[in-house]
Amino acid sequence: MSGTSADGINVALVRVESFGQGGSRDRAGTTSAARAQKGPRHIELLGHAEFPYAKQIRAAVLAAMNAPSASVADLARLNFLLGELYADAVLATQKRFRIEAELVGCHGQTIYHQGEPQKFLGRKIATTWQTGEGAVIAERVGVPVVSDFRPADMAAGGKGAPLVPFLDFMLFRDQRVGRIVQNIGGIANLTAIPAGSAADDLMAFDTGPGNMVIDAVTEKLFGKPFDRGGRIAASGKAMEPILVGVLKQKFFRMPPPKTAGREEFGGAFVQRLLNSCGRCRRQDAVATATALTARSIGEAVERFVLSARRASKYGEMILSGGGAQNATLVAMLRRELGRLGVRLRFSNELGLPSAAKEAAAFALLAYETWHRRPSNIPSATGAAKAAVLGKISYP
Repeated sequence: MSGTSADGINVALVRVESFGQGGSRDRAGTTSAARAQKGPRHIELLGHAEFPYAKQIRAAVLAAMNAPSASVADLARLNFLLGELYADAVLATQKRFRIEAELVGCHGQTIYHQGEPQKFLGRKIATTWQTGEGAVIAERVGVPVVSDFRPADMAAGGKGAPLVPFLDFMLFRDQRVGRIVQNIGGIANLTAIPAGSAADDLMAFDTGPGNMVIDAVTEKLFGKPFDRGGRIAASGKAMEPILVGVLKQKFFRMPPPKTAGREEFGGAFVQRLLNSCGRCRRQDAVATATALTARSIGEAVERFVLSARRASKYGEMILSGGGAQNATLVAMLRRELGRLGVRLRFSNELGLPSAAKEAAAFALLAYETWHRRPSNIPSATGAAKAAVLGKISYP
């Protein structure tokens, strides 16, 4: 997995077990009897690793994201270069844990995502682009690779996101308590799982910016790629009038399903936010950006989740993603949830380190695709039907 923050590559090694016993095993390690059943019953994390992008590669990725113009040659080169880097990351992780993968799921690096159809050359088109050549990974690692997961959902009328709810439901559903599974990566997204629910009862959507705006403001004002531990924000004060104004924008008030990216919260958004801050202290600007993430999550929970069917049974939020490492952001979010009567917990407490979660999710989605089973959740993405996601490259 390499996310919207474009800070690097996360690799998770997982073992997936299906229902059923006996039968011959295929290359992905699943019995023929299991393939006849309804899907996975257990996922076990065996190891995970992180590989930061080199400075010049991160700059190239960020320059390609939502760019008004770009060199076709450079985009093609970036596609193959990322394939090489993903392969290197998988091979290094295998060596570290002395485990050889039998199947790879690669999300790729999103450089453009437009979930809502817009007019283009006479037709309304929704589109997405995750780059990173799967054929390169397959050849270097020597196993099949499933990549490019989002287009199949969009072809079925969905927004192509969020896709992680398939993992959220499998790992975090509970018979007694409703849970909101919140990831804070570059973008923040949630999966609301009512107590004792079926997958069709889920609600999932992007709540707004996660780390993306905080990182950009920190880099512009302090020359640092991110606010480590939220220390800068802790020394500042969030400016309430600015928060109130920003949260009136269309995206935050729009009901789910909805998805966001740099198209909504990239450079133009950050510049408008900084303009609103005027001559305030730099620390206050970072604190305001941090509070925006926490407040937008809190308002999304209150407006769209707690007002929904079976809302009274939501008692916990399970937090994951890089934002879980930002102590100031976590404290702000805890205050938001406190007034809503929702307890904050971390995915680490339930056996899945937050840094590994999204990579593990795409390993699971790849497993489902390998067995020709759908893994989008239409109630989350808005798709008209369940779809088998991704494309397979063979070594």
